[in-house]
Amino acid sequence: MKLRTIDASSLTPAEMQVYLHYAIAPRPICFVSTIDKNGEVNLSPFSFFNVFSINPPICVFSPTSRARDNTTKHTLENVLEVPECVINIVNYDMVQQTYLTSLDYKKGVNEFPKAGFTELASETVKPPRVAESTVQLECVVNDVISLGKNGGAGNLVIAEVKRIHISEAILDANGKIDPHKIDLVARLGGDWYCRVTSDNLFKISKPTGSAGIGMGVDAFPKQVKYSKVLTGNNLGVLGLVETLPSDEEVRAFGRTDEMKELVDATISDSRTLHLHLKAKQLLDNGRVMDAWKVLLM
Repeated sequence: MKLRTIDASSLTPAEMQVYLHYAIAPRPICFVSTIDKNGEVNLSPFSFFNVFSINPPICVFSPTSRARDNTTKHTLENVLEVPECVINIVNYDMVQQTYLTSLDYKKGVNEFPKAGFTELASETVKPPRVAESTVQLECVVNDVISLGKNGGAGNLVIAEVKRIHISEAILDANGKIDPHKIDLVARLGGDWYCRVTSDNLFKISKPTGSAGIGMGVDAFPKQVKYSKVLTGNNLGVLGLVETLPSDEEVRAFGRTDEMKELVDATISDSRTLHLHLKAKQLLDNGRVMDAWKVLLM
């Protein structure tokens, strides 16, 4: 892999933004409602956002100063005046309306009616919730940390979650949020976004065994570690296994019709290649321990 190396000091803020926005993605969207000391409501999205603590429950988002003139955003001004906010999670059905609220409306313009959203009174904080959002987090602002004085500098808003509202329509039978139902969207670089659908969801299994720690790639036999067939993802799945199959388990699997047919159809010079191809097929079908049996034959 050929790499291009760039010194950060050689980039303008606009150039840096392009590289970082495209590379560090997808980013969840913090759709935050705030209120100023005069009671004027603001609603705005930020993709510099994530959850940073569970106990206490802390979310952090960052309104950056405008690179063109180093002015601050109304959200930042509001949380400094009234240290409360509501973080409304954005799904696909509301993403275009959400984008409308990112436009630079003048101070005092309420983005709720401007974008066609419905204000819903909060229970523990002053800013209203977005009724259309399927997850709404009422928060108090514990701190605001400035990251710089120049245009484009961030301001970390540390928001502690006090109350959570979740639409029952996105819950599974156990009362948990179902990733197939919530229909999340995330921010990429430029004008690009992505949508989390059932088609692009996948699971990564936890390590097997009582210790919960996989053996890792460094413990593999050389012919497996340096396989010309297995991908990095294949090696990662194999590395989650805590204990390799026993010699007897390997021999027993080799006597199955499935494996006897493969061995009988190959010559010794190419057998390793075919065994690795078979192991890859088994991995693709979730048969991790059987894949290890093949690789150890």
